[in-house]
Amino acid sequence: MNTAPTIALFPEASFGAALNCVGIAQELRRQGARPVFICHPGFVGVFAEYGFLEYHLTPADTGGAQTTEARWTDFLNTHLPNFNLSPLDQLETYVAPTWEAIVDSAIGVEASLRSVLAQIRPDAILLDNVIMFPAIAAAGCPWVRVVSCAETEIPDPAVPPYLSGLDPADAGACAGFAAAYRTSTARAHRRYNAFRRKCGLPPLPDGIFLENSDDLNLLLAPSAVRYDRQDPLPEDRFIYLEGCVRSESPFEMPRFPDDTGPLIYTSFGSLGALDTGLIRRLIDAFADFPARFVVNVGSFLDTYDRVPDNVCLGDWFPQPSVVAEVDLFIHHGGNNSFCEALFHGVPSIVMPYCWDGHDNAQRAAALDLGLWIDRSDWTPEMLHRCIRTVLHDQAMKDRLTAISADMKRRPGTEVAADAVMAMLHRARADRRAALTSNG
Repeated sequence: MNTAPTIALFPEASFGAALNCVGIAQELRRQGARPVFICHPGFVGVFAEYGFLEYHLTPADTGGAQTTEARWTDFLNTHLPNFNLSPLDQLETYVAPTWEAIVDSAIGVEASLRSVLAQIRPDAILLDNVIMFPAIAAAGCPWVRVVSCAETEIPDPAVPPYLSGLDPADAGACAGFAAAYRTSTARAHRRYNAFRRKCGLPPLPDGIFLENSDDLNLLLAPSAVRYDRQDPLPEDRFIYLEGCVRSESPFEMPRFPDDTGPLIYTSFGSLGALDTGLIRRLIDAFADFPARFVVNVGSFLDTYDRVPDNVCLGDWFPQPSVVAEVDLFIHHGGNNSFCEALFHGVPSIVMPYCWDGHDNAQRAAALDLGLWIDRSDWTPEMLHRCIRTVLHDQAMKDRLTAISADMKRRPGTEVAADAVMAMLHRARADRRAALTSNG
């Protein structure tokens, strides 16, 4: 290409999607593209920290970023008790209200997004989200769907229903959950389809809020945990990524008074950090276990006044750099965290609370890559037993070492950037051919 293509990356307002896109953007920049980020209120500055230009959305129905953050935090705090429910019970109590909020967000930023895209005039757009924005379809350039959640987001008869945490072999339970999901999301889906029609887009089938791209689709689904689909996705438009780990600053492990024993990292993401009760229970349990613990508590660092000598708390860590150094990762099952553990050959203890955490917890346990623990129904003795089991499982370590080697052989960030650049080359060639034929 004669000029550096401008590629707009638009992740949802979550750190999982945001940091997944950072890894892809870093590689696109290395290959000569000009990546820029479109960011929701509350994520201002996140991408600038990695040296990327940001364009900030201004929702039509809020008073600014501060108000948006406060509203979302209030929403999550209200629904925190629902995280103790089963995936099926969460459909009405948490999933349905969350889809209502997501639809509200998509409607609220549409005008701002159209204005931002008119400023950027991108050559391509990467959308890492769970919902389609009509402004993207109207931008006049190719767009890429990025699935940084579990691959269950794209349905298939041989894949368990999205957000279910079910074994695909349990056909009856899968069918029941899928039906309940469509019922619980019906109201939000009707509102969303009405919005799409108003913006000139066709409606989507029940339960679907984001169509696949006709240009390119990228799925963060390492082969080690991938499902055998009944209807394989077309290889010319769907590219699987063997992890998508961003480059981070090095991390020097803290020194502990007793600087021996295994290193264990604990993080439940920005959403899970709200559950200070669970994290406090974990810290108390860690105090009696012969290991060193590094715990990400997000913006709630001042909440914890009693910290054992074998525990180090922080409000942020360069996670890929930390995971590369530890013996065990205790997390919520977010797809970024799960895939980073696989990438570095580290076993997982997954305590899911919502969304695709249930799906990844089931996958980790089913493939013997870690353990799945209920986030509320455990005792310190049980947790200690699970930690020992994972740390001493040599067969699990050997499997993870092999998986790590396979994933590092072809990093997903490179695969994604190569696919995006190839798509742009094809688009430019098609435009030249069309101009020639019209001339």
